[in-house]
Amino acid sequence: MRTVLSSFIVLAAISVHIFAQDTIKLPTEPMKFGVFVMELGPDGTLKVTGQGWPSFNGNWKVEGNEIELTTSGGPPGCDKPGKYRLRKDGHHLGFDVVSDVCQVRRMIIDRSTWSPKSEVATKPVRQIKLTAGAHTKSSKPASSKGSWPSFRGPQASGFVDGQNLPDHWDPKTGENILWHIPLPGLAHSSPVVWGNQLFVTSAVSSDPKASFRPGLYGDGDASKDRSTHRWMLYALDKRNGKILWERQAYQGKPIEQRHIKATYANSSPATDGRIVVAWFGSQGVYAYDVQGRLLWKVDLGRVDMGAYDVPTYEWGPASSPIIWNNLVILQCDTQADSFLLALDALTGRTVWKTDREEIPSWGTPTVVTTSTGPQLITNASNYIRGYDPNTGKELWRLGGSSKITAPTPVVSDDLIVVASGRGPERPIFVVNPTARGDVTLSTGKTSSDAVAWSITQRGSYMPTPLAYGGKLYVLNNNGLFDAYELKSGKEVYRQRLSVVGSGFSASPVAADGKIYLSNEDGEILVVSAGEKFSHIATNSMGELLMATPALSEGVMYVRSSQSLFAIGRKP
Repeated sequence: MRTVLSSFIVLAAISVHIFAQDTIKLPTEPMKFGVFVMELGPDGTLKVTGQGWPSFNGNWKVEGNEIELTTSGGPPGCDKPGKYRLRKDGHHLGFDVVSDVCQVRRMIIDRSTWSPKSEVATKPVRQIKLTAGAHTKSSKPASSKGSWPSFRGPQASGFVDGQNLPDHWDPKTGENILWHIPLPGLAHSSPVVWGNQLFVTSAVSSDPKASFRPGLYGDGDASKDRSTHRWMLYALDKRNGKILWERQAYQGKPIEQRHIKATYANSSPATDGRIVVAWFGSQGVYAYDVQGRLLWKVDLGRVDMGAYDVPTYEWGPASSPIIWNNLVILQCDTQADSFLLALDALTGRTVWKTDREEIPSWGTPTVVTTSTGPQLITNASNYIRGYDPNTGKELWRLGGSSKITAPTPVVSDDLIVVASGRGPERPIFVVNPTARGDVTLSTGKTSSDAVAWSITQRGSYMPTPLAYGGKLYVLNNNGLFDAYELKSGKEVYRQRLSVVGSGFSASPVAADGKIYLSNEDGEILVVSAGEKFSHIATNSMGELLMATPALSEGVMYVRSSQSLFAIGRKP
Protein backbone atom coordinates (compact mmCIF):
# COMPACT_ATOMS: atom_id res chain seq x y z
CA MET A 1 0.00 0.00 0.00
CA ARG A 2 2.84 2.34 0.93
CA THR A 3 4.53 1.53 -2.43
CA VAL A 4 1.34 2.33 -4.38
CA LEU A 5 0.90 5.59 -2.48
CA SER A 6 4.52 6.60 -3.16
CA SER A 7 4.09 5.87 -6.87
CA PHE A 8 0.93 7.99 -6.97
CA ILE A 9 2.73 10.91 -5.32
CA VAL A 10 5.60 10.67 -7.83
CA LEU A 11 3.20 10.56 -10.79
CA ALA A 12 1.27 13.51 -9.41
CA ALA A 13 4.47 15.51 -9.03
CA ILE A 14 5.51 14.70 -12.58
CA SER A 15 2.05 15.71 -13.87
CA VAL A 16 2.20 19.02 -12.04
CA HIS A 17 5.67 19.64 -13.51
CA ILE A 18 4.48 18.85 -17.06
CA PHE A 19 1.34 20.97 -16.59
CA ALA A 20 3.45 23.89 -15.41
CA GLN A 21 5.71 23.51 -18.44
CA ASP A 22 2.78 23.30 -20.88
CA THR A 23 0.88 26.29 -19.51
CA ILE A 24 1.20 29.14 -21.98
CA LYS A 25 2.44 32.38 -20.54
CA LEU A 26 0.25 35.26 -21.67
CA PRO A 27 1.66 38.64 -22.71
CA THR A 28 1.18 41.53 -20.32
CA GLU A 29 1.29 44.30 -22.93
CA PRO A 30 -1.81 45.23 -24.98
CA MET A 31 -2.33 43.11 -28.11
CA LYS A 32 -3.97 44.13 -31.42
CA PHE A 33 -5.95 42.32 -34.11
CA GLY A 34 -7.86 44.14 -36.83
CA VAL A 35 -9.55 47.12 -35.15
CA PHE A 36 -9.39 45.46 -31.71
CA VAL A 37 -7.13 45.82 -28.69
CA MET A 38 -6.99 43.13 -26.00
CA GLU A 39 -5.54 43.64 -22.52
CA LEU A 40 -4.81 40.53 -20.46
CA GLY A 41 -3.97 41.83 -17.00
CA PRO A 42 -1.55 39.81 -14.83
CA ASP A 43 -4.27 39.80 -12.17
CA GLY A 44 -6.58 37.83 -14.51
CA THR A 45 -8.60 40.79 -15.79
CA LEU A 46 -9.62 41.04 -19.43
CA LYS A 47 -10.59 43.98 -21.65
CA VAL A 48 -11.38 43.89 -25.37
CA THR A 49 -12.28 47.07 -27.28
CA GLY A 50 -12.84 47.78 -30.97
CA GLN A 51 -14.24 50.72 -32.90
CA GLY A 52 -17.87 50.06 -33.78
CA TRP A 53 -18.05 46.94 -31.60
CA PRO A 54 -19.29 46.35 -28.03
CA SER A 55 -16.57 46.36 -25.38
CA PHE A 56 -15.96 43.27 -23.28
CA ASN A 57 -14.67 43.40 -19.72
CA GLY A 58 -14.10 40.37 -17.53
CA ASN A 59 -11.58 37.78 -16.47
CA TRP A 60 -9.36 35.10 -17.93
CA LYS A 61 -8.06 31.80 -16.60
CA VAL A 62 -5.51 29.53 -18.27
CA GLU A 63 -5.25 25.75 -17.90
CA GLY A 64 -2.52 24.22 -20.02
CA ASN A 65 -3.05 25.47 -23.56
CA GLU A 66 -6.67 26.52 -23.03
CA ILE A 67 -8.02 29.83 -21.81
CA GLU A 68 -11.45 30.51 -20.32
CA LEU A 69 -12.86 33.99 -20.86
CA THR A 70 -15.68 35.33 -18.71
CA THR A 71 -17.00 38.73 -19.77
CA SER A 72 -19.78 41.19 -19.12
CA GLY A 73 -21.32 43.49 -21.67
CA GLY A 74 -22.25 42.59 -25.20
CA PRO A 75 -25.39 40.84 -26.50
CA PRO A 76 -27.43 38.26 -24.54
CA GLY A 77 -25.54 35.05 -23.79
CA CYS A 78 -22.18 36.79 -23.61
CA ASP A 79 -22.17 36.55 -19.82
CA LYS A 80 -21.43 32.83 -20.17
CA PRO A 81 -17.75 31.75 -20.32
CA GLY A 82 -16.05 30.87 -23.57
CA LYS A 83 -13.14 28.47 -23.99
CA TYR A 84 -10.37 28.80 -26.58
CA ARG A 85 -7.24 26.85 -27.44
CA LEU A 86 -4.14 29.04 -27.39
CA ARG A 87 -1.37 29.29 -29.98
CA LYS A 88 1.89 31.03 -29.16
CA ASP A 89 4.41 32.04 -31.81
CA GLY A 90 7.04 34.33 -30.42
CA HIS A 91 5.26 37.53 -29.41
CA HIS A 92 2.08 36.58 -31.28
CA LEU A 93 -0.91 34.92 -29.58
CA GLY A 94 -3.61 32.93 -31.38
CA PHE A 95 -7.05 31.67 -30.33
CA ASP A 96 -9.15 28.78 -31.68
CA VAL A 97 -12.61 28.23 -30.25
CA VAL A 98 -13.37 25.18 -28.12
CA SER A 99 -16.82 26.35 -27.03
CA ASP A 100 -18.46 29.78 -26.90
CA VAL A 101 -22.17 30.59 -27.22
CA CYS A 102 -21.46 34.33 -27.45
CA GLN A 103 -21.54 34.93 -31.21
CA VAL A 104 -19.98 38.40 -31.17
CA ARG A 105 -17.12 37.35 -28.90
CA ARG A 106 -16.55 34.28 -31.04
CA MET A 107 -16.51 36.39 -34.23
CA ILE A 108 -13.75 38.55 -32.81
CA ILE A 109 -11.58 35.92 -31.15
CA ASP A 110 -11.95 32.61 -32.99
CA ARG A 111 -9.08 31.89 -35.44
CA SER A 112 -7.51 35.26 -34.60
CA THR A 113 -3.81 35.97 -34.18
CA TRP A 114 -2.88 38.96 -32.03
CA SER A 115 0.36 40.92 -32.13
CA PRO A 116 1.79 43.45 -29.68
CA LYS A 117 0.10 46.82 -30.05
CA SER A 118 3.51 48.47 -30.34
CA GLU A 119 4.60 46.18 -33.17
CA VAL A 120 4.93 47.89 -36.55
CA ALA A 121 3.36 45.72 -39.24
CA THR A 122 5.58 44.91 -42.20
CA LYS A 123 4.00 44.45 -45.60
CA PRO A 124 4.90 41.24 -47.38
CA VAL A 125 6.64 41.55 -50.72
CA ARG A 126 4.11 40.83 -53.45
CA GLN A 127 5.53 38.45 -56.05
CA ILE A 128 3.93 38.85 -59.48
CA LYS A 129 4.76 35.95 -61.77
CA LEU A 130 4.19 36.06 -65.52
CA THR A 131 3.91 32.93 -67.66
CA ALA A 132 3.90 33.45 -71.41
CA GLY A 133 1.58 31.50 -73.65
CA ALA A 134 1.18 31.58 -77.41
CA HIS A 135 2.98 34.29 -79.36
CA THR A 136 0.63 36.27 -81.53
CA LYS A 137 0.84 39.47 -83.47
CA SER A 138 -1.55 42.26 -82.63
CA SER A 139 -4.59 41.76 -84.83
CA LYS A 140 -7.23 44.22 -85.80
CA PRO A 141 -10.34 43.62 -83.70
CA ALA A 142 -13.76 43.10 -85.17
CA SER A 143 -16.01 46.13 -85.35
CA SER A 144 -16.81 47.54 -81.93
CA LYS A 145 -20.43 48.05 -82.96
CA GLY A 146 -22.66 46.71 -80.22
CA SER A 147 -19.76 46.05 -77.87
CA TRP A 148 -20.25 45.76 -74.12
CA PRO A 149 -16.58 45.17 -73.32
CA SER A 150 -16.48 44.96 -69.53
CA PHE A 151 -18.61 45.15 -66.40
CA ARG A 152 -21.53 47.56 -67.06
CA GLY A 153 -20.40 48.31 -70.60
CA PRO A 154 -18.29 51.20 -71.97
CA GLN A 155 -16.89 53.30 -69.09
CA ALA A 156 -19.24 51.31 -66.81
CA SER A 157 -22.06 53.59 -68.00
CA GLY A 158 -24.70 50.86 -67.92
CA PHE A 159 -26.76 52.19 -70.81
CA VAL A 160 -27.00 52.19 -74.58
CA ASP A 161 -29.93 53.58 -76.55
CA GLY A 162 -31.41 52.34 -79.82
CA GLN A 163 -32.11 48.83 -78.47
CA ASN A 164 -35.92 48.60 -78.81
CA LEU A 165 -36.10 45.98 -76.07
CA PRO A 166 -39.45 44.43 -75.17
CA ASP A 167 -41.26 45.36 -71.96
CA HIS A 168 -42.45 41.81 -71.41
CA TRP A 169 -40.83 38.39 -71.73
CA ASP A 170 -41.37 34.95 -70.26
CA PRO A 171 -38.83 32.09 -70.14
CA LYS A 172 -41.65 29.60 -69.43
CA THR A 173 -43.53 30.34 -72.65
CA GLY A 174 -40.56 31.55 -74.67
CA GLU A 175 -42.10 34.98 -75.22
CA ASN A 176 -39.30 37.29 -76.42
CA ILE A 177 -36.65 34.75 -75.38
CA LEU A 178 -34.34 34.49 -78.39
CA TRP A 179 -32.31 31.68 -76.86
CA HIS A 180 -31.53 30.16 -73.49
CA ILE A 181 -28.67 27.84 -72.52
CA PRO A 182 -27.63 26.25 -69.21
CA LEU A 183 -24.31 27.32 -67.70
CA PRO A 184 -22.39 25.01 -65.35
CA GLY A 185 -20.97 26.11 -62.03
CA LEU A 186 -21.56 29.19 -59.90
CA ALA A 187 -20.65 32.75 -60.86
CA HIS A 188 -21.84 36.30 -60.25
CA SER A 189 -19.77 37.60 -63.16
CA SER A 190 -21.55 39.43 -65.97
CA PRO A 191 -21.34 38.60 -69.68
CA VAL A 192 -19.31 40.88 -71.98
CA VAL A 193 -19.69 41.29 -75.75
CA TRP A 194 -17.57 42.24 -78.76
CA GLY A 195 -18.75 41.78 -82.31
CA ASN A 196 -20.71 38.54 -82.45
CA GLN A 197 -18.86 36.98 -79.53
CA LEU A 198 -20.07 36.87 -75.95
CA PHE A 199 -17.73 35.88 -73.10
CA VAL A 200 -18.69 34.61 -69.67
CA THR A 201 -16.84 32.93 -66.78
CA SER A 202 -17.73 30.32 -64.19
CA ALA A 203 -16.28 28.31 -61.31
CA VAL A 204 -17.43 24.70 -61.56
CA SER A 205 -17.31 22.80 -58.27
CA SER A 206 -16.79 19.07 -57.90
CA ASP A 207 -19.43 19.26 -55.17
CA PRO A 208 -22.90 19.01 -56.77
CA LYS A 209 -24.38 20.72 -53.69
CA ALA A 210 -22.18 23.83 -53.91
CA SER A 211 -24.34 26.94 -53.52
CA PHE A 212 -24.53 30.52 -52.29
CA ARG A 213 -27.10 32.19 -50.04
CA PRO A 214 -28.98 35.19 -51.46
CA GLY A 215 -30.95 37.63 -49.35
CA LEU A 216 -30.88 40.69 -47.13
CA TYR A 217 -28.78 39.70 -44.15
CA GLY A 218 -25.67 40.90 -42.38
CA ASP A 219 -23.82 37.64 -41.79
CA GLY A 220 -20.13 37.87 -42.61
CA ASP A 221 -19.45 34.14 -42.68
CA ALA A 222 -17.27 32.55 -45.33
CA SER A 223 -18.59 29.61 -47.33
CA LYS A 224 -17.38 26.18 -46.25
CA ASP A 225 -17.05 25.18 -49.90
CA ARG A 226 -13.39 24.15 -50.33
CA SER A 227 -14.05 21.58 -53.02
CA THR A 228 -11.95 21.20 -56.14
CA HIS A 229 -13.06 23.69 -58.80
CA ARG A 230 -12.51 24.29 -62.49
CA TRP A 231 -12.28 27.98 -63.39
CA MET A 232 -13.75 28.34 -66.87
CA LEU A 233 -14.02 30.92 -69.65
CA TYR A 234 -16.65 30.43 -72.36
CA ALA A 235 -16.96 32.12 -75.75
CA LEU A 236 -20.42 32.02 -77.33
CA ASP A 237 -22.01 33.21 -80.53
CA LYS A 238 -24.25 35.96 -79.22
CA ARG A 239 -26.74 35.37 -82.05
CA ASN A 240 -27.71 31.82 -81.10
CA GLY A 241 -25.98 30.88 -77.82
CA LYS A 242 -23.73 28.28 -79.45
CA ILE A 243 -20.51 27.69 -77.48
CA LEU A 244 -17.62 28.53 -79.81
CA TRP A 245 -14.91 27.46 -77.39
CA GLU A 246 -14.31 26.91 -73.71
CA ARG A 247 -11.08 27.03 -71.74
CA GLN A 248 -10.17 25.74 -68.30
CA ALA A 249 -7.91 28.39 -66.78
CA TYR A 250 -7.20 26.61 -63.50
CA GLN A 251 -8.18 23.48 -61.58
CA GLY A 252 -7.70 22.84 -57.88
CA LYS A 253 -8.96 23.70 -54.45
CA PRO A 254 -9.66 27.43 -53.98
CA ILE A 255 -6.69 29.32 -52.57
CA GLU A 256 -8.91 31.90 -50.90
CA GLN A 257 -12.33 31.65 -49.25
CA ARG A 258 -15.56 33.24 -50.43
CA HIS A 259 -18.48 34.89 -48.67
CA ILE A 260 -21.59 32.72 -48.30
CA LYS A 261 -23.36 35.07 -50.72
CA ALA A 262 -20.50 35.06 -53.23
CA THR A 263 -18.99 32.60 -55.72
CA TYR A 264 -15.45 31.81 -56.82
CA ALA A 265 -16.09 33.69 -60.08
CA ASN A 266 -17.40 37.11 -59.07
CA SER A 267 -15.23 39.17 -61.45
CA SER A 268 -16.51 39.83 -64.96
CA PRO A 269 -14.16 39.32 -67.91
CA ALA A 270 -13.05 42.17 -70.18
CA THR A 271 -12.31 42.31 -73.90
CA ASP A 272 -11.07 44.79 -76.50
CA GLY A 273 -11.91 42.63 -79.50
CA ARG A 274 -8.36 41.25 -79.68
CA ILE A 275 -8.03 39.58 -76.28
CA VAL A 276 -10.32 38.55 -73.45
CA VAL A 277 -9.07 38.69 -69.85
CA ALA A 278 -10.45 36.84 -66.82
CA TRP A 279 -9.32 37.40 -63.23
CA PHE A 280 -9.96 34.48 -60.91
CA GLY A 281 -8.59 36.00 -57.70
CA SER A 282 -5.76 34.00 -56.12
CA GLN A 283 -5.99 31.53 -59.00
CA GLY A 284 -4.56 34.14 -61.37
CA VAL A 285 -5.22 36.46 -64.32
CA TYR A 286 -5.60 34.81 -67.73
CA ALA A 287 -5.54 36.38 -71.20
CA TYR A 288 -6.68 34.63 -74.38
CA ASP A 289 -7.07 35.83 -77.91
CA VAL A 290 -10.62 35.76 -79.23
CA GLN A 291 -9.94 32.36 -80.86
CA GLY A 292 -9.19 30.90 -77.41
CA ARG A 293 -5.38 30.71 -77.51
CA LEU A 294 -3.75 31.41 -74.14
CA LEU A 295 -1.53 34.49 -74.50
CA TRP A 296 -0.33 34.81 -70.91
CA LYS A 297 -1.21 34.28 -67.30
CA VAL A 298 -0.16 36.28 -64.25
CA ASP A 299 -0.04 34.88 -60.73
CA LEU A 300 -0.57 37.64 -58.16
CA GLY A 301 -0.21 35.29 -55.22
CA ARG A 302 -2.86 34.95 -52.55
CA VAL A 303 -5.34 37.84 -52.47
CA ASP A 304 -7.08 38.00 -49.09
CA MET A 305 -10.13 40.26 -49.21
CA GLY A 306 -12.57 40.34 -46.33
CA ALA A 307 -13.75 42.20 -43.26
CA TYR A 308 -11.45 45.14 -42.52
CA ASP A 309 -12.22 44.95 -38.79
CA VAL A 310 -12.13 41.15 -38.32
CA PRO A 311 -9.48 39.88 -40.78
CA THR A 312 -10.33 36.21 -40.19
CA TYR A 313 -13.59 36.74 -42.12
CA GLU A 314 -12.54 36.23 -45.73
CA TRP A 315 -14.99 37.10 -48.49
CA GLY A 316 -13.06 36.74 -51.75
CA PRO A 317 -12.48 39.24 -54.58
CA ALA A 318 -15.05 40.84 -56.89
CA SER A 319 -13.29 43.71 -58.70
CA SER A 320 -13.17 43.09 -62.45
CA PRO A 321 -10.35 43.82 -64.89
CA ILE A 322 -10.71 46.58 -67.46
CA ILE A 323 -8.83 47.12 -70.71
CA TRP A 324 -7.79 50.61 -71.79
CA ASN A 325 -5.27 51.72 -74.40
CA ASN A 326 -3.54 48.32 -74.54
CA LEU A 327 -3.40 48.11 -70.74
CA VAL A 328 -5.14 45.53 -68.54
CA ILE A 329 -5.83 47.39 -65.28
CA LEU A 330 -6.57 45.66 -61.97
CA GLN A 331 -7.57 47.09 -58.58
CA CYS A 332 -6.29 44.76 -55.87
CA ASP A 333 -6.93 45.97 -52.30
CA THR A 334 -6.22 43.21 -49.77
CA GLN A 335 -5.67 42.67 -46.05
CA ALA A 336 -1.90 42.46 -46.58
CA ASP A 337 -1.27 45.11 -49.24
CA SER A 338 -3.14 47.19 -51.80
CA PHE A 339 -2.14 48.24 -55.29
CA LEU A 340 -3.20 49.09 -58.83
CA LEU A 341 -1.57 47.09 -61.59
CA ALA A 342 -1.34 47.81 -65.32
CA LEU A 343 -0.28 44.92 -67.56
CA ASP A 344 0.53 45.01 -71.25
CA ALA A 345 -2.55 43.54 -72.88
CA LEU A 346 -0.64 41.39 -75.39
CA THR A 347 2.24 40.19 -73.24
CA GLY A 348 1.13 40.45 -69.60
CA ARG A 349 4.28 42.40 -68.76
CA THR A 350 3.92 44.86 -65.87
CA VAL A 351 3.81 48.41 -67.25
CA TRP A 352 3.26 50.13 -63.91
CA LYS A 353 2.27 49.25 -60.36
CA THR A 354 1.04 51.79 -57.81
CA ASP A 355 0.93 50.86 -54.12
CA ARG A 356 -1.95 52.21 -52.02
CA GLU A 357 -2.72 52.57 -48.34
CA GLU A 358 -6.09 50.85 -48.40
CA ILE A 359 -8.21 48.18 -46.78
CA PRO A 360 -10.04 45.53 -48.85
CA SER A 361 -12.40 46.81 -51.53
CA TRP A 362 -14.56 45.20 -54.22
CA GLY A 363 -15.35 47.90 -56.79
CA THR A 364 -14.16 47.74 -60.39
CA PRO A 365 -11.99 50.69 -61.48
CA THR A 366 -13.09 52.87 -64.39
CA VAL A 367 -11.12 54.89 -66.92
CA VAL A 368 -13.34 57.89 -67.64
CA THR A 369 -13.05 60.40 -70.47
CA THR A 370 -13.19 63.96 -69.11
CA SER A 371 -12.53 67.52 -70.24
CA THR A 372 -9.13 67.31 -68.51
CA GLY A 373 -8.16 64.04 -70.18
CA PRO A 374 -8.57 60.38 -69.20
CA GLN A 375 -8.66 59.52 -65.50
CA LEU A 376 -8.56 56.16 -63.76
CA ILE A 377 -11.06 56.30 -60.89
CA THR A 378 -11.07 53.86 -57.97
CA ASN A 379 -13.59 53.45 -55.18
CA ALA A 380 -12.15 52.41 -51.82
CA SER A 381 -12.57 53.01 -48.11
CA ASN A 382 -9.73 55.30 -47.13
CA TYR A 383 -10.01 57.40 -50.27
CA ILE A 384 -11.73 57.62 -53.61
CA ARG A 385 -8.87 58.38 -55.97
CA GLY A 386 -8.19 59.63 -59.48
CA TYR A 387 -5.04 58.53 -61.36
CA ASP A 388 -3.32 59.09 -64.65
CA PRO A 389 -4.05 55.75 -66.37
CA ASN A 390 -0.90 56.02 -68.48
CA THR A 391 1.45 56.08 -65.50
CA GLY A 392 -0.50 55.20 -62.34
CA LYS A 393 0.33 58.59 -60.80
CA GLU A 394 -2.27 59.78 -58.31
CA LEU A 395 -4.04 63.01 -59.31
CA TRP A 396 -6.49 63.48 -56.45
CA ARG A 397 -8.03 61.78 -53.44
CA LEU A 398 -11.29 62.23 -51.56
CA GLY A 399 -11.98 60.85 -48.07
CA GLY A 400 -15.30 60.09 -46.41
CA SER A 401 -16.23 56.74 -47.98
CA SER A 402 -17.77 53.73 -46.28
CA LYS A 403 -15.56 51.07 -44.75
CA ILE A 404 -16.89 48.59 -47.31
CA THR A 405 -16.98 49.71 -50.96
CA ALA A 406 -18.38 47.78 -53.92
CA PRO A 407 -20.01 50.13 -56.51
CA THR A 408 -18.02 51.08 -59.60
CA PRO A 409 -17.31 54.78 -60.45
CA VAL A 410 -19.18 56.23 -63.44
CA VAL A 411 -19.00 59.47 -65.41
CA SER A 412 -21.63 61.58 -67.16
CA ASP A 413 -21.76 65.22 -68.32
CA ASP A 414 -18.13 65.62 -67.22
CA LEU A 415 -18.98 64.64 -63.65
CA ILE A 416 -17.54 61.63 -61.82
CA VAL A 417 -19.97 59.73 -59.58
CA VAL A 418 -18.82 57.42 -56.78
CA ALA A 419 -21.00 55.86 -54.06
CA SER A 420 -20.82 53.32 -51.25
CA GLY A 421 -23.51 51.96 -48.97
CA ARG A 422 -22.11 50.69 -45.69
CA GLY A 423 -23.23 52.68 -42.65
CA PRO A 424 -22.83 55.05 -41.06
CA GLU A 425 -21.42 57.07 -44.00
CA ARG A 426 -23.22 55.67 -47.08
CA PRO A 427 -22.11 58.61 -49.26
CA ILE A 428 -22.68 59.70 -52.84
CA PHE A 429 -19.97 61.99 -54.24
CA VAL A 430 -20.14 63.85 -57.55
CA VAL A 431 -16.66 65.11 -58.40
CA ASN A 432 -15.37 67.61 -60.96
CA PRO A 433 -12.55 66.21 -63.13
CA THR A 434 -10.45 69.31 -62.34
CA ALA A 435 -9.92 67.98 -58.79
CA ARG A 436 -6.28 67.77 -57.74
CA GLY A 437 -4.59 66.84 -54.46
CA ASP A 438 -6.54 66.01 -51.31
CA VAL A 439 -10.09 67.26 -51.89
CA THR A 440 -11.66 65.72 -48.77
CA LEU A 441 -14.55 67.89 -47.61
CA SER A 442 -14.34 69.73 -44.33
CA THR A 443 -16.74 68.67 -41.57
CA GLY A 444 -20.23 69.93 -42.36
CA LYS A 445 -19.43 70.72 -46.01
CA THR A 446 -21.21 68.95 -48.87
CA SER A 447 -19.53 70.66 -51.83
CA SER A 448 -16.42 72.53 -52.92
CA ASP A 449 -14.62 73.56 -56.09
CA ALA A 450 -13.65 69.89 -56.52
CA VAL A 451 -16.88 68.27 -55.31
CA ALA A 452 -20.00 69.40 -57.17
CA TRP A 453 -22.26 67.91 -54.51
CA SER A 454 -22.48 65.07 -52.04
CA ILE A 455 -24.96 63.45 -49.71
CA THR A 456 -24.69 60.87 -46.94
CA GLN A 457 -27.02 58.03 -45.93
CA ARG A 458 -28.09 57.51 -49.56
CA GLY A 459 -25.27 55.51 -51.18
CA SER A 460 -25.83 52.02 -52.61
CA TYR A 461 -24.17 48.97 -51.05
CA MET A 462 -23.78 46.66 -54.04
CA PRO A 463 -25.42 48.11 -57.19
CA THR A 464 -23.47 50.71 -59.17
CA PRO A 465 -25.40 53.99 -59.70
CA LEU A 466 -26.80 54.82 -63.13
CA ALA A 467 -26.23 58.29 -64.65
CA TYR A 468 -28.69 58.54 -67.52
CA GLY A 469 -30.53 61.38 -69.25
CA GLY A 470 -29.31 64.04 -66.82
CA LYS A 471 -30.49 62.05 -63.80
CA LEU A 472 -28.59 59.96 -61.27
CA TYR A 473 -30.38 56.78 -60.20
CA VAL A 474 -29.26 54.94 -57.07
CA LEU A 475 -30.61 51.48 -56.22
CA ASN A 476 -30.20 50.17 -52.69
CA ASN A 477 -30.11 46.48 -51.77
CA ASN A 478 -33.41 46.82 -49.89
CA GLY A 479 -35.35 48.13 -52.90
CA LEU A 480 -35.20 51.87 -52.21
CA PHE A 481 -34.76 53.58 -55.57
CA ASP A 482 -33.66 57.23 -55.63
CA ALA A 483 -33.39 59.74 -58.47
CA TYR A 484 -31.45 63.03 -58.40
CA GLU A 485 -30.62 65.81 -60.80
CA LEU A 486 -27.08 64.86 -61.78
CA LYS A 487 -25.66 68.39 -61.90
CA SER A 488 -27.29 69.85 -58.79
CA GLY A 489 -28.02 66.87 -56.55
CA LYS A 490 -31.65 67.92 -56.17
CA GLU A 491 -33.81 64.94 -55.25
CA VAL A 492 -36.28 64.04 -57.99
CA TYR A 493 -37.98 61.18 -56.16
CA ARG A 494 -37.48 58.38 -53.63
CA GLN A 495 -39.43 55.21 -54.35
CA ARG A 496 -39.69 51.90 -52.56
CA LEU A 497 -40.00 49.27 -55.27
CA SER A 498 -43.07 47.08 -55.05
CA VAL A 499 -41.11 43.91 -55.81
CA VAL A 500 -38.04 43.45 -53.61
CA GLY A 501 -37.82 39.76 -52.69
CA SER A 502 -34.34 38.82 -51.51
CA GLY A 503 -32.98 42.26 -52.43
CA PHE A 504 -30.87 43.74 -55.23
CA SER A 505 -27.22 42.99 -56.02
CA ALA A 506 -27.13 43.47 -59.79
CA SER A 507 -26.66 47.02 -61.08
CA PRO A 508 -29.29 48.92 -63.09
CA VAL A 509 -28.96 49.14 -66.86
CA ALA A 510 -30.95 51.38 -69.22
CA ALA A 511 -31.99 51.77 -72.84
CA ASP A 512 -34.42 54.02 -74.71
CA GLY A 513 -35.82 55.76 -71.64
CA LYS A 514 -36.33 52.58 -69.63
CA ILE A 515 -34.38 51.20 -66.67
CA TYR A 516 -34.01 47.50 -65.88
CA LEU A 517 -33.69 46.49 -62.21
CA SER A 518 -32.86 42.86 -61.44
CA ASN A 519 -33.52 41.43 -57.98
CA GLU A 520 -31.84 38.35 -56.51
CA ASP A 521 -34.96 36.21 -56.91
CA GLY A 522 -34.74 36.63 -60.68
CA GLU A 523 -37.42 39.27 -61.21
CA ILE A 524 -36.49 42.09 -63.58
CA LEU A 525 -38.47 45.29 -63.11
CA VAL A 526 -38.89 47.65 -66.05
CA VAL A 527 -39.35 51.27 -64.97
CA SER A 528 -39.43 54.59 -66.80
CA ALA A 529 -36.52 56.99 -66.67
CA GLY A 530 -37.34 60.64 -66.09
CA GLU A 531 -39.02 62.99 -63.66
CA LYS A 532 -41.67 60.60 -62.42
CA PHE A 533 -41.34 57.03 -61.31
CA SER A 534 -43.44 54.61 -63.33
CA HIS A 535 -43.36 50.83 -62.97
CA ILE A 536 -44.00 49.38 -66.43
CA ALA A 537 -43.58 45.62 -65.95
CA THR A 538 -42.07 42.82 -63.90
CA ASN A 539 -40.62 39.77 -65.65
CA SER A 540 -39.58 36.64 -63.78
CA MET A 541 -36.58 34.66 -65.01
CA GLY A 542 -37.42 31.75 -62.70
CA GLU A 543 -33.84 31.51 -61.38
CA LEU A 544 -31.69 33.44 -58.90
CA LEU A 545 -30.09 36.49 -60.47
CA MET A 546 -26.99 38.24 -59.10
CA ALA A 547 -25.16 39.35 -62.26
CA THR A 548 -25.68 42.64 -64.11
CA PRO A 549 -27.17 42.24 -67.63
CA ALA A 550 -25.34 43.21 -70.82
CA LEU A 551 -26.93 45.09 -73.75
CA SER A 552 -25.95 44.64 -77.37
CA GLU A 553 -27.74 45.34 -80.67
CA GLY A 554 -31.30 44.98 -79.45
CA VAL A 555 -30.68 42.11 -77.04
CA MET A 556 -30.35 42.00 -73.26
CA TYR A 557 -28.14 39.14 -72.09
CA VAL A 558 -29.07 37.95 -68.60
CA ARG A 559 -26.86 35.59 -66.65
CA SER A 560 -28.74 33.79 -63.87
CA SER A 561 -27.44 31.29 -61.32
CA GLN A 562 -27.98 28.44 -63.80
CA SER A 563 -28.41 29.86 -67.27
CA LEU A 564 -27.75 32.53 -69.87
CA PHE A 565 -30.74 34.16 -71.57
CA ALA A 566 -30.94 36.34 -74.66
CA ILE A 567 -33.98 38.64 -74.42
CA GLY A 568 -35.21 40.59 -77.44
CA ARG A 569 -38.08 41.10 -79.82
CA LYS A 570 -38.64 38.10 -82.04
CA PRO A 571 -38.94 38.73 -85.80
